[in-house]
Amino acid sequence: MVGENVQADVYTREDAIKLAKELELDLVEIVPTADPPVCRIVDYQKFLYDKKKKEKEMKAKQGKQVVKEVRFGPNTDEHDFNFKVKHAMNFLEDGNKVKAYVHFKGRSIAYKEKGEIILLKFAQALEEYGKVELLPKLEGNRMFIHLAPIPRKKSK
Repeated sequence: MVGENVQADVYTREDAIKLAKELELDLVEIVPTADPPVCRIVDYQKFLYDKKKKEKEMKAKQGKQVVKEVRFGPNTDEHDFNFKVKHAMNFLEDGNKVKAYVHFKGRSIAYKEKGEIILLKFAQALEEYGKVELLPKLEGNRMFIHLAPIPRKKSK
């Protein structure tokens, strides 16, 4: 048993309950799987409040991962390509993942190589901002590539 104003030691259940009543606090089982089980003498309402507060902090620190999409056609020109690369750079710098894809319409699916070249060129242009998670992969009439941001050291 552990707690404030209590010497950490092994107590019988009856002694622990008696001690908790004397201090007008609650006996809470912290680690039931230990041998012997670990208990703490605390104010139970405060214990629950602190537990919820810690969980809320952990959830806030966790952060949500957002996936931004960038769409190309198999015949995307250089200017449009550069424009989309700049947007993807901003997305990666903000800590978002980027999913780029080439959408093939109708018979343009015959030019799969063009789509793969565009996506590999895209990944190469962004290699210092993000790393490739998934190489170009054709699913249906779309060819995908996934990029994840490279963690940057924050300057002081």
